[in-house]
Amino acid sequence: MDSVNNIGVATEEVPSPSERSPEVVEPEGAARTTDASSLRDLVFDRDRLAREKAELQDLLQRRQAEFDNYRRRNERERSDLFEFAAMDAVKALLPILDDFERAIKVESADKEYARGMELIYQRLSESLQKLGLEQISSDVPIFNPHVHHAVEMVDTKDHPDQTILDEYQKGYYFKGRLLRPAMVKVAVNQ
Repeated sequence: MDSVNNIGVATEEVPSPSERSPEVVEPEGAARTTDASSLRDLVFDRDRLAREKAELQDLLQRRQAEFDNYRRRNERERSDLFEFAAMDAVKALLPILDDFERAIKVESADKEYARGMELIYQRLSESLQKLGLEQISSDVPIFNPHVHHAVEMVDTKDHPDQTILDEYQKGYYFKGRLLRPAMVKVAVNQ
């Protein structure tokens, strides 16, 4: 069916629709089957991708929450470190503070020396208070095991049970935390 046109180029003639050979025509049901199966595949892929997306979003939210918690915990630990960094140094100075208190209670012949000791004690005490040292209040004379350490228990009927009779060593808080419990003598009624 090749022919040569006027300029010498071979061309192929296209048969008319009536001359064409019958093409293989798929049955109409087969086309629907392939369309339905491809549609099912697309729906399955869409659902699978939606599940993967939801899982990844959930994972992302969890990781963001974990990171936020880590960041907050790290900031809190860091602030605690700075806030309580002086705690050991202050705790090491407490015996010196106790020695000053005992020295002041002793009578001295030299009044100027005693006055000098009192001034040094006051300056040291004020400096430690500025850092955050607080003395445990002895206003309530009832034994509290959270802030007192009973070094002596006296059986007596003269005082109510668990009453503090004497304080041997002062107790202190440092920035709201117990630094050293007060050592006390406690009345016990048996």
